[in-house]
Amino acid sequence: MRFVDFFNALLEGKVIGQKCLDCGSYTCPPKATCDNCGSRNLEAVELSGKGVIRTFTTTYVAPSGYTEEAPYTVAMVELDEGPWIVGRIDLPTEEIEKLGQDLIGARVSVYGKEFPTEPFYPDKKRRVVPMFKVEGLK
Repeated sequence: MRFVDFFNALLEGKVIGQKCLDCGSYTCPPKATCDNCGSRNLEAVELSGKGVIRTFTTTYVAPSGYTEEAPYTVAMVELDEGPWIVGRIDLPTEEIEKLGQDLIGARVSVYGKEFPTEPFYPDKKRRVVPMFKVEGLK
């Protein structure tokens, strides 16, 4: 499975991971080997696209190439199937600041959003970022 396939699927609302045929663990995003046992015996599978925020941080002073997007909040989400992925929380910074640490443990659904490419990004045609929609907010 190629990284571009992972990002294309995100834009279609799907999260594609890999299931190890040796130990049964899931890996996401795609890698050459299983995160658990190191096997290369992997098959592409569609994951639930649901998970839980485990940690997050808000970037107010962005690195070169991302200054127009700041502030933004990056989170690590543990997917229901086990692997952790990084992406952005799809909420305004002011709302994230108000919620604070209550976001830890919040349920999210994953989707992809296209952003303008920048000089340091490998794909010069487009940049797809995993996004986390927080569930259950009023």
